[in-house]
Amino acid sequence: MSLKGALAAAVTPFRAGGSELDEGAFEHYAGFLRAGGVDGVLAGGTTGEGILQTSEERIRGITLFARAGLTTIAHCGAQTTADTVRLAAAAGEAGAAAVAVIAPPYFRLDDRALLAHFEAAAAACAPLPFYVYEFEAASGYAASIDVVSRLRDSAPNYVGLKVSDAPWERFAPYLLEGLDVFVGPEALIPQGMAAGAVGAVSGLAAAFPERVAAAVAEPDGPDAAVLGELRALVERFPRHAALKRIVRRRGVNMTGEVRRPLRQLTDDERDALDAWIDTL
Repeated sequence: MSLKGALAAAVTPFRAGGSELDEGAFEHYAGFLRAGGVDGVLAGGTTGEGILQTSEERIRGITLFARAGLTTIAHCGAQTTADTVRLAAAAGEAGAAAVAVIAPPYFRLDDRALLAHFEAAAAACAPLPFYVYEFEAASGYAASIDVVSRLRDSAPNYVGLKVSDAPWERFAPYLLEGLDVFVGPEALIPQGMAAGAVGAVSGLAAAFPERVAAAVAEPDGPDAAVLGELRALVERFPRHAALKRIVRRRGVNMTGEVRRPLRQLTDDERDALDAWIDTL
């Protein structure tokens, strides 16, 4: 299955102070994303607070997005190879269309260790398509070009990458022949699509799906030109709480709660964000 187009790096609905999945909100949120024109979602990624959830919660979230009719890439990256493999192996049964894995954070793996980690994850989810999720700022180190190139020889279901590195000079080396690349940084969508990227997996699309879908469909159009500025405005606030507040203000029945140690908006931040939303 070949994936392309605009995918939302979806937020995860929580309740009970962020301690539980808000299962009732998933279908409503999925309808909002579909109405915005995205082609699918990345579930449990950075925007989805996946690394803060239990394995059971992550699989349940994948299931709920998939059952709601969204093409779902399951982010299965975890601290250990064993946990990553368990998540990747369960993703298909949960309804995922593909699996993505970020380099494990905290310990800086050398190329040999990281390649073995990705190979194990890809084998666990086969025959589902497998993507490397490259995001140096989140993992603490970059997956080398050698690793992502060599993986093609050892993992038949490895089809591409989501690359969230910026600026362009750090993104561009991952546009490798024969691999499908999704753009993470919204400001790079025009350049990325022009250079051969197949789409975008966007955190901004979690709250503004119609804008990112339009930008991917028309990279030279007006929506693409303002996405970087829009993302910068969101980043003035705690990002996860801000995106959920925007989604709620746009009519989705979602509490807006995040999982600690992430924090909620202060009253002043909420008021400032609401005032900005009202201008859109």
